[in-house]
Amino acid sequence: MNKLIAVVCVISWSGFWAFGYLALSADITDQAQMVTAGFLAFAGFLTGMFTYMRLSRDIPLNH
Repeated sequence: MNKLIAVVCVISWSGFWAFGYLALSADITDQAQMVTAGFLAFAGFLTGMFTYMRLSRDIPLNH
């Protein structure tokens, strides 16, 4: 299960960076493209953070 979560984490962060770049580099007159890319980047961020926290919670601490 951790491998599936790790794959989803990588895909989510990739989507965050790709759509975040598209949102920031979109033409200022094209509001629809900026908003759509922004929402997709936000969804990638939320999914990436959720999966990262889930993976980091499962790592045992060696003291």
